[in-house]
Amino acid sequence: MSSVQNRALSAAELHAFGDELDALRARQLATLGSADARYIRRVVAAVRWTGVAGRALLFLGAFVHSVLVPAWIAGVVLLALSKILENMELAHNVIHGQYDWMGDPQLQGSTYEWDIVGTADNWRKTHNFRHHTYTNVRGLDDDIGYGLLRIFPEQRWRAFYLMQPVVAVVFALLFEWGIAIQDLRVGRWFAGKMTFKQLRAQARPVGRKIGKQMFKDYLLFPALAGPFFLPVLLGNVVANVIRNVWTYVIIFCGHFTADAETFPKECVRDESRGHWYLRQLRGSSNLTGGKLMNVLSGNLSHQIEHHFFPDIPANRYADIAVEVKAICTRYGQHYNTGSLPKQFGQVMWRIVRHAFPSKPGRVRALPAGAPPQVHVQQG
Repeated sequence: MSSVQNRALSAAELHAFGDELDALRARQLATLGSADARYIRRVVAAVRWTGVAGRALLFLGAFVHSVLVPAWIAGVVLLALSKILENMELAHNVIHGQYDWMGDPQLQGSTYEWDIVGTADNWRKTHNFRHHTYTNVRGLDDDIGYGLLRIFPEQRWRAFYLMQPVVAVVFALLFEWGIAIQDLRVGRWFAGKMTFKQLRAQARPVGRKIGKQMFKDYLLFPALAGPFFLPVLLGNVVANVIRNVWTYVIIFCGHFTADAETFPKECVRDESRGHWYLRQLRGSSNLTGGKLMNVLSGNLSHQIEHHFFPDIPANRYADIAVEVKAICTRYGQHYNTGSLPKQFGQVMWRIVRHAFPSKPGRVRALPAGAPPQVHVQQG
């Protein structure tokens, strides 16, 4: 159980807390402009050219045996970097609508399609709507354990969870596939709450996207290498696995550290703006590490700022974080941040600890002015 103490806020303080963060958001949106546009276009170029260079080196290694191993390794690294940048800093942020104001049809949040097997349409529902609206609310946020893992003691224990240290590793390796099927609610079909016909209809767009991605990475590009099909195929597989594991680590560090909290459904009933911000703060975790960490994580190293302001360009989060942290300090609220090893170590401990039966810690009331009978439980 975390020892973090947050100062209890009066109704007036909570209202002021929300107003200050709303004002910060308004100031940022009012100053969007050419610098933000240049940044995202540089990201687009970086995705393109690291991808081209990575694939070219994979082909070079295949055709010129004297440089096979070094070129293959460099190709995998660059291709994985391209996929990480596309997934984290480009697609995730564009799909949030952070660059809709530019009017660029290639950077529109409602139409952008990303380079993973999951569809952007499903992500817009599971992530942009459900997760960001009901962050860490049990029974409403499907991202709590993704239906596979028991990470908080408030989740009901089942014998299946004894396997979750192994399941967690497999899930990390195949993370994009978990994202792909998340919105299909396959568990409803197993429980008899959905017919196979309904499941098949929902799965068609996902099936088409899977087919497209499999063709591109595992057939088309390897086939261009002719007799060296297998080394190029393996390079694509490894690049995708690296991207999957990195994405998994960043997302889990943003939500499942020791100080992250979950909430009952009742907490969103008549939830004020101040309470919404407070829930985002207590359910999120940041990462230290500087500019390189910020870019490679899609600026989800500033998960708190992202949950506060998901529609603000993420390249601004590092600067915004200075003011956000000051506001949290002024109101006596814990600002959860730490290094990647520290935060992911806490995540791994949660996964191992809550694979076994465990009980919630003490119950702590939300600040004054919360909806009636609402509590926050600490795991």
